[in-house]
Amino acid sequence: MTDKQQYTYPKIGLLIDGEWIYDREALCEVENPSDETILGQVPKATAQDLQNALASSARGFEVWRKTPPTERAAVMRRAAALVRQRAKEIAPIFTAESGRTYAEVLAEIERSATFLDWDSEEIRRLYGRIVPTDPPIQQFVVREPVGPVAAFTPWNVPMSAPSRKISASLAAGCSVILKPAEETPATACLFAQCFLDAGLPKGVLNVVFGNPDEVSRTLVLSPITRLVTLTGSINVGKHLTRLAVETMKPVLMELGGHAPVLIDENTNADEIAQLAVNWKFRMAGQFCSAPSRFLIHRSRYDDFVGSLTEKASKLKVGDGFSEGVQMGPLANRRRLAAMADLVDDAVSHGAKVTTGGKRVGNRGWFYAPTVLADVPLDARVMSEEPFGPIAPCTAVDSMDEALQISNSLNMGLAAFVFTNDMERANHLSRELQVGSVALNVFTSPGGDAPFGGYRESGIGREGGTEMYNSYTVAKTIAECRVRV
Repeated sequence: MTDKQQYTYPKIGLLIDGEWIYDREALCEVENPSDETILGQVPKATAQDLQNALASSARGFEVWRKTPPTERAAVMRRAAALVRQRAKEIAPIFTAESGRTYAEVLAEIERSATFLDWDSEEIRRLYGRIVPTDPPIQQFVVREPVGPVAAFTPWNVPMSAPSRKISASLAAGCSVILKPAEETPATACLFAQCFLDAGLPKGVLNVVFGNPDEVSRTLVLSPITRLVTLTGSINVGKHLTRLAVETMKPVLMELGGHAPVLIDENTNADEIAQLAVNWKFRMAGQFCSAPSRFLIHRSRYDDFVGSLTEKASKLKVGDGFSEGVQMGPLANRRRLAAMADLVDDAVSHGAKVTTGGKRVGNRGWFYAPTVLADVPLDARVMSEEPFGPIAPCTAVDSMDEALQISNSLNMGLAAFVFTNDMERANHLSRELQVGSVALNVFTSPGGDAPFGGYRESGIGREGGTEMYNSYTVAKTIAECRVRV
């Protein structure tokens, strides 16, 4: 056992009104996806627990919204410092319950702290404005916190997704009730503890687990919560949005995508393939902006597919703690079955498996990095987000054809373009119907830039100043400066 693996998996609790509650019925078990061992149990919040969390959040909001911005920023900076100080304590637990490589985990922990860094500075720039009007009337527009936030986060990014939502809430002056994923609960709880230890007043952050339908209905339909935010699937996003409409709540939804990669003629196929392998197969392809449709100009197609196949076949797959491992397991047995179904369907439509296409070993949810060649557009993998280590490749005769294919789906989160023609790059970046476009690089926006989708990929933006359109509301104040 390495030093990285020497950890004790913590007991998972509910955080309500500043106190951890552990003595609840078990909702489910937490499984290590690398070896299928049981790490611990997730507690199930009672109906009264959920009501207590809501009441606590209402009280916390009244305290936090009146806390001066400089004090809010100081708490957030202390929390960020604690996240960094505890990174090597959190990382083994994060790796155990997610299966991700230790290096990936450390990178996400740091990324989570950077969100707090940026928002703690942005607090001081949530400006209002003066609107000129006829004297003696003066009009002001101010931004006020929207209210308690109900935040739902996924298993694939169990620290950075909570960080985005908690950080934005705190910066805006909101309290937040976090409902993390049951698959990776300890990471979220350890993150929450950093805020308590940083001096966050009780009630400003609550954490609950429970029956998904009961938790979502209770939190979303309550008159106490004033914003619903989710990072998750399109189907869950639609469900929560329908609930939010019943009480006329705004939503902030960062949902699924199916990111195309457009590779132009006269590009270096081998270099792009190396970049693609590094980005596509991190987190075993289980992230929302993962490249998932490779649309390659016919003149570069064979070279790119050959290079991608060679490089993907050499990736070391295994437990995230093992030295040299480049890709960990899928999250659960369901994801393993989903990969097999997509590959079988693609092959039945005429696609060729050039590498991978099968489970690795018989313990843990490992699936080989997979490249599919000559994938027709009617294969399911070309219209359903794989959310796994599958790279489907299709040849196109022009970038206009690639653009048409890219925009043909009712989702649009991210896209990647590789070309040496800057006029074409500008054209494609304007015409791609997605929330973010990366030109000649694989990357994703950080805390200082907006991230979100078109169409069914979401509503609103996370990151950047645009994020505060969701977490604050505009109020107009007209003042007549006369004695009455």
